[in-house]
Amino acid sequence: RMQFYKDHYEVVIIGGGLAGLSAALHLEKAGIRDILILEKHNLPGGMATSFVRNGVEFEAALHELMGVGTEEEPGEIDSFFREMGIRIEWLSIKDCYRIVLPASGIDLTLPADYEGAARKIDKVCPGTYEKVLELFTLCSSILESMNALSDGTMNKLQMIVKHPEFIRTLGYSSTEVLKHFGLPEKAIEILTPYWLYLGNRMDDLPFSIFAYVLADYFRGSHTCKYTSHEMGARMAAKAEENGAQIEYGQEVRKILVRDGRVYGVRTARGDEIHCDLVICGAYPNKVYTQMIEPLSEVPEEALKLVNGRTLSLCPFSVILLLEGTPEELGIHEYATFSGDTMDTNRIWGNLGNLTEPYDFITTICLNYVNPECCPEGYTELSLTVLPLTDPFMNVREEDYADLKRKLANEMIETYLRQTGTPDFRDRIAEIEVETPMTVARFVGAWRGCIYGYLHSLSDHVGARYLSEREERFIRGLVFAGAHSPSGDGMGPAIFNGRDAARAILSERKEAWK
Repeated sequence: RMQFYKDHYEVVIIGGGLAGLSAALHLEKAGIRDILILEKHNLPGGMATSFVRNGVEFEAALHELMGVGTEEEPGEIDSFFREMGIRIEWLSIKDCYRIVLPASGIDLTLPADYEGAARKIDKVCPGTYEKVLELFTLCSSILESMNALSDGTMNKLQMIVKHPEFIRTLGYSSTEVLKHFGLPEKAIEILTPYWLYLGNRMDDLPFSIFAYVLADYFRGSHTCKYTSHEMGARMAAKAEENGAQIEYGQEVRKILVRDGRVYGVRTARGDEIHCDLVICGAYPNKVYTQMIEPLSEVPEEALKLVNGRTLSLCPFSVILLLEGTPEELGIHEYATFSGDTMDTNRIWGNLGNLTEPYDFITTICLNYVNPECCPEGYTELSLTVLPLTDPFMNVREEDYADLKRKLANEMIETYLRQTGTPDFRDRIAEIEVETPMTVARFVGAWRGCIYGYLHSLSDHVGARYLSEREERFIRGLVFAGAHSPSGDGMGPAIFNGRDAARAILSERKEAWK
């Protein structure tokens, strides 16, 4: 058998997604080069990926990325890539979204600009300009506070003194804070669509999370010219250039623990690899119930933690290549949210079933940001719903293909009905349907969940950052992924990797004492 591995590594990283690669790059920056990355897929990047059908490369997951900034003033994400010696060709998205709610008489496109968005809302809801601008100002303040919190440079007292707005709104739901501004229901509906990317109803969604996303998206977002796979591919190449070893098609089955401390991993093919420290991309649910060997090393507190947290959302996407330009097809916006209602409690109930058609759809037409995304005269369109994980767990193998076709057709029909777009189904050149099973198969996400744990008023990013140290139940083992404190999304994945690297450096320092 070919010898893939050395006898011992300082750090083994389970998973070559953005979080794992970010962790490797941060560790290398700190001087640690003895790193092995084991990835079960045949490509790096995790959900930041693409696929090819008949010579056309399709974006598989990324709708838009926050925190990129501009060439002159790079944001946190682009600053990370520059710091690591990586350049990504970003494409700017000029508008945040079109929101279409026929029942409320709403069909409005909001620009990526606080003042411009406030003026557009004011035209539909006269007299709201000042209140909406005040809301954006508050959200921008929360954004800065969240960045300070995740940066790890402030203690609790400094947060209280320097970030009073963050402290004042902590513990309140998005619904409660929005109501405080006295906005009419129509204005609230217009401002609500991003809740879906956060995985909880507005009544249960901490305002701090919603404010962060609202402020960041309205500062302007981006996508990658060469699909999101470019990020993972370039990060992997740089990590290898710096000295890390990356092996693909290598699934880790076991994390080896002795006397409360990791000492290695075992792969699906039987290789036992010894190491001092492990960064794990797999969900704690899987790790603490299946991967720790022996399971007797799993503390009861770890099991209580994963049992006490609720998985968030999973993806169901219909990705299409259509004959004809977007204009010819009657598609005029990059990003569209369309729904029969903006009542997030009602939508939440709808997302928890497989029998009724989904009635809140996110649609992306990539051509409007990247005209080179597909052959000339064609349109790349994706329709996405983020349902709950549980309903898919009971799907029988023999029913799977029919269910995919049913849900995909229902989503297309719903989008066409809600937006008034002419029926394009006879112009479909390529179609691919992504489900939670797709995600579970290719990147190994627990139950196909890409959104980590549900953020709620009792368990949110602020609380998780403050308790992160106490949740390291096995010495030398830290986690990096959507299930980490920063939560879901490609930008947060990079920050989760950074945080995991910091935790590893802390573990390493303690081990030397």
